[in-house]
Amino acid sequence: MFCPKCGKAIKDDAKFCKYCGTQISKNSQSVNVNSDTSFDSKNKDNTKILAVAIVVAAIVLVALVFAALSLTSDNGGDDAKAVEANKDSSVAVTSSSSSSSSSSQSSSANAEKSWVSVGSFSGSGSGSQSISVPAGEIRIDISAFPIKNYATNYLYLTGSNGESAGIDWGSTSAVASKSDSVSFTSSSTTTFTIDYYETESWSVEVYKYQ
Repeated sequence: MFCPKCGKAIKDDAKFCKYCGTQISKNSQSVNVNSDTSFDSKNKDNTKILAVAIVVAAIVLVALVFAALSLTSDNGGDDAKAVEANKDSSVAVTSSSSSSSSSSQSSSANAEKSWVSVGSFSGSGSGSQSISVPAGEIRIDISAFPIKNYATNYLYLTGSNGESAGIDWGSTSAVASKSDSVSFTSSSTTTFTIDYYETESWSVEVYKYQ
């Protein structure tokens, strides 16, 4: 215990303070005991406050952890959505590219097609002859040059499908080359008759679009 006058530590059963000689009464001992009890009480209160603070800190920490996990989960969902969106975009781009590629191939195929000669016939003078024209998209060009006189000159082309072309000169026509053309599409071979009269030269060219 402590001396109530000088405050120095003395034995608990001392009747006098060995430092200042003050008589120590039972009340003083009681006071000292009470002081010690009060000190212990304060320590207990401090311990309780510390415990409460620790519990509160733990609760706050748990709340922060849950909040962080929640944000991570949301971000994961957003990332997943972004990935799906990118996949859809990629699919859309791929589809568009495929479509463009198909269109390009189709255009390329059309660009590669052209009129190809599949038959050539020629002659002079007067006469007639038959020719066979294949199925498909067909064009026939005819041309002729007349004999230099005043007779009636001509070159006629007549098909079994009703298609025809022709050129002629009257007795007063200028002596010069003339030409004509006919185009059609047929699903089968067609026979054409070439009739010509008083020609110095003539030609019939057959083309197929392929």
